[in-house]
Amino acid sequence: MKEEYLIHEENYLSQYAKKSRDAGARARTIEPCPLRSEFQRDRDRILHCKSFRRLKHKTQVFLSPEGDHYRTRLTHTLEVAQIARTAARCLRLNEDLTEAIALGHDLGHTPFGHSGEKTLNELMGHFHHNEQSLRVVEVLENDGQGLNLTPDVRDGILNHRQGLKPATLEGAVVNYSDRIAYINHDIDDAESAGLITEEMLPKECRELFGTSKGERINNLLTDLIENSYEKGVIRLSDRYEEVFAHLRKYMFDNVYENKAVKKFVKKADRMIKLLYDYYIKNPLEIPPSYLKTADTITAVCDYIAAMTDRYAIRKFEELFVPDDWAT
Repeated sequence: MKEEYLIHEENYLSQYAKKSRDAGARARTIEPCPLRSEFQRDRDRILHCKSFRRLKHKTQVFLSPEGDHYRTRLTHTLEVAQIARTAARCLRLNEDLTEAIALGHDLGHTPFGHSGEKTLNELMGHFHHNEQSLRVVEVLENDGQGLNLTPDVRDGILNHRQGLKPATLEGAVVNYSDRIAYINHDIDDAESAGLITEEMLPKECRELFGTSKGERINNLLTDLIENSYEKGVIRLSDRYEEVFAHLRKYMFDNVYENKAVKKFVKKADRMIKLLYDYYIKNPLEIPPSYLKTADTITAVCDYIAAMTDRYAIRKFEELFVPDDWAT
């Protein structure tokens, strides 16, 4: 069964696709699986790890939203994976490699969304969630042994941010899919929160991309595929790239920097700073698995970055809120 699948890859996938037979060597050699390719194994390792499960309680954009339908970092990851798989299938790229990168790309994200990332960057002098995601799969998971993933999956995780260049087209597909996913689901969430309406989006965006989430995603994917098919590069047309950048700027100006969104940011920022200061002074109170992989400062950063929103709040209450107040 596995051999038939590998033969299918050789016969069907694009000349630009990364074939499973060409997967690079892992840091630690393991016995081949009789059923799965190496990229399928990487996907499964990511899907079953603790960091992946914690994504369900990490903020995407809206902190402490009232309602069950706002995106979390987990639902964002699943939407990225689905968009990326569709693109990879249409481009005849390696769907398994694409999915593995997509599922792992945000494993290192902090509690409280990008505000948490910004705070840790300020405290550490340098912190980016893509680099932390790589650290999670290389070092932190599996009690300090990492997930032992193949090089192309690790490269795609590291280079999923805009402006970076993955080594494979599958990684580049995830790079674009991440942006397509978060812009469109953040519009959806912002509408649910009453911050914007569809009619408030820039006119050129509505005319080019459509007037619903489904239309926008479909049109963006169609343009991406038409401009990338068998060309050895992943790109949107110049017009789509220009208008997409305009839509992204609109979201930053009207949603991500909106007072209703940012009213919790100062509280989250102070919470993380207090936790950081406390654990720097009391490092033995963090799990030993973090301390055995790094110096104290890095271990504290790793521990806080791994927290879910509600776990960070609970630790804050335990450490800084009198019991009678917390109840």
